[in-house]
Amino acid sequence: MTQLEMAQKGIISSQMKDVARQEQVEPESIRRGIAEGNIVIPANINHKNLKPFGIGKGLRTKVNANFGTSSDYGTIETELEKLQAAVESGADTVMDLSTGGNLVDVRRAVIKASNVPVGTVPIYQAGIQAIDQHNAIVKMTVDDIFNVIEEQCRDGVDFITVHCGVTRSAIAALKEQGRVTDVVSRGGAFMIGWMLHNDRENPLYENYDRLLEIAKVYDVTLSLGDGMRPGCLADATDRAQVEELIVLGGLVERAWKAGVQVMVEGPGHVPLNQIEANVKLQKAICKGAPFYVLGPLVTDIGAGYDHITAAIGGAVAAAAGADFLCYVTPSEHLSLPDVEDVRVGVIASRIAAHAADIAKGVKGAADWDRKMATARKHLDWREQIKLSLRPEYSERVHAKHRASSEACSMCGNFCAMKLVGEYLNVPTIQC
Repeated sequence: MTQLEMAQKGIISSQMKDVARQEQVEPESIRRGIAEGNIVIPANINHKNLKPFGIGKGLRTKVNANFGTSSDYGTIETELEKLQAAVESGADTVMDLSTGGNLVDVRRAVIKASNVPVGTVPIYQAGIQAIDQHNAIVKMTVDDIFNVIEEQCRDGVDFITVHCGVTRSAIAALKEQGRVTDVVSRGGAFMIGWMLHNDRENPLYENYDRLLEIAKVYDVTLSLGDGMRPGCLADATDRAQVEELIVLGGLVERAWKAGVQVMVEGPGHVPLNQIEANVKLQKAICKGAPFYVLGPLVTDIGAGYDHITAAIGGAVAAAAGADFLCYVTPSEHLSLPDVEDVRVGVIASRIAAHAADIAKGVKGAADWDRKMATARKHLDWREQIKLSLRPEYSERVHAKHRASSEACSMCGNFCAMKLVGEYLNVPTIQC
């Protein structure tokens, strides 16, 4: 049985118990959330060394890190290094989005090395194989697509992005709307090109039951992709985006009926004042299914700093109810991320997720900040470094300019907390 089927039958799995311990909640609340469709545990039965995580309502906001080879750069070794950096920096899941080199070997190496859930976008491999065999993405067959999906599920992938909502009606809405950046989703572009060339409906939509059957066998969580996500602020919350979302709402319910776990992906580039409305719209249309957002990026001009534009949007989205943040690195829109980009991207998204968890009242979130505040009050540098998101970096920064007193070099002898502590006779801990 899948996690969803077990939950629906009142069974609490070992994975549900693990998630409950992590979240400091009762296992029954996890089982109930999965049964109702507002929590998922991506856990392929073939991913043997997996540490399961829960994503959804009432849980800590999770962070995903993307990496992968391109046609220009990347090897198994570079991607395993990025995997290690992502996990060490606190990523809860990773996605292998490779489009260059030996995709199969890269994916299998990542799954074998990863103890966190691994996601993929199978249409990438299907499209690239079609180029190798037929010199064109649009010549891939329906069986080619589903054979790749089954192969990746069999390999142990825990969740897959599938662009099932890129339908003919969504393409019509795209044409009628008119956009500045058209389509920026790579998987969405693959599907649109195939559909227009072959004059056919999206095979993932037409053959959705076939997709559900494969996912059910391996207990793979479907991540319903947003192929029509806006690629700039001017395109946000338009008819094409909403048309796709309406289709996904129906597909969510079909997945639940089939015993398959499902979450929904969201935009994209969204103005700050539209983010909350986007989250609430998704939650209403998709009946509370977990919401997985890319960013959202709140401005288009942050090239080189888009980890910041995404963290701003991610904090607002998660506070409004989004459950899962896909990180954005500083190199977004500019180049393939390197190891340091991965680290910085994860930390930025973790800050956004944690800020939102405080706002949502997630259990234990505010306690972490209280401990840090207490350590700061006592000038306890060891504890501050220990409590920071990236301790080795915090220690390096603190040591950069040695202070003349127990305070840091920002204020030195004029540290406000030190001075007031002396006035009030409050002792400090000198470390």
